[in-house]
Amino acid sequence: MKAPYEADRSLHSDLQHERIAVVLVSPRNPLNIGAVARAMANFGFNRLSVVAPYEAHWREARSAVGAPQLLANARQAASLAEAVRDYTLVLGTGTLTHRKAEQRVVRLGELAPLAEREIHSGGQIAIVFGPEKRGLTREDLSYCHMLVEIPTDSQQPSMNLGQAAAVCLYELATHVSPSNAGSGAAEDRLNPVAPVAKTAHARNASEAALTSGNLDILAGLIEEVMVAAEYSPHTMQEANRHDLRLVLRRLHLNAADSRRALGLFRRILWRLRLPHP
Repeated sequence: MKAPYEADRSLHSDLQHERIAVVLVSPRNPLNIGAVARAMANFGFNRLSVVAPYEAHWREARSAVGAPQLLANARQAASLAEAVRDYTLVLGTGTLTHRKAEQRVVRLGELAPLAEREIHSGGQIAIVFGPEKRGLTREDLSYCHMLVEIPTDSQQPSMNLGQAAAVCLYELATHVSPSNAGSGAAEDRLNPVAPVAKTAHARNASEAALTSGNLDILAGLIEEVMVAAEYSPHTMQEANRHDLRLVLRRLHLNAADSRRALGLFRRILWRLRLPHP
């Protein structure tokens, strides 16, 4: 007879394996990378990306007990933007002890219903963890749609990287199930970020949420317009770029929205660049 908690477990869901990835930003200690890989293997996840690792030989971490193949198959990226470009929902992680969040904050208990809805809608999820000493920076978080708050004691707010990953993955492994993913249960437990049809079918092409990479393309075009209109002086360009990333991720645009916005801003840019009489 199964233990009560096992009834909702979905550790062997191929859907989750393909839709949820872990992204580590600039980890310094290969042993911590190995600990994350081990936690991923424990809870049935296998998509790992490592951004600008400090040590060149991180794939040889001996702490990845039972997960050497997961490390071998992990993707290495030069930047966070590159690592998350194919994901429709990017979730930063951390505590609020020493930071003021600029995006929506969700508590750890809300992570599973949020993931259920995104999976049901045909999306791809990246859960991002920062380096051991400082966590995710303000710049890193500008690529995240939301911040998942991992509650810790104020006397010791910092968690080991492997522990932080294990806590989040446990929530997903034990509370996200394929049956719930198609039932609309997640919508009942968490206010929706964007309208989701109560059907088992994924979003069609025009309704599909934009990937992070597509949002960055739109942000780049808007920045060109701002510069051409002399709205964004050189001294403010970096700050404006940061704010644009945040704003676009708050809007929850779909593919149809993106096409209209791209067409509009390309037309504006064309007009701005016309020679003056």
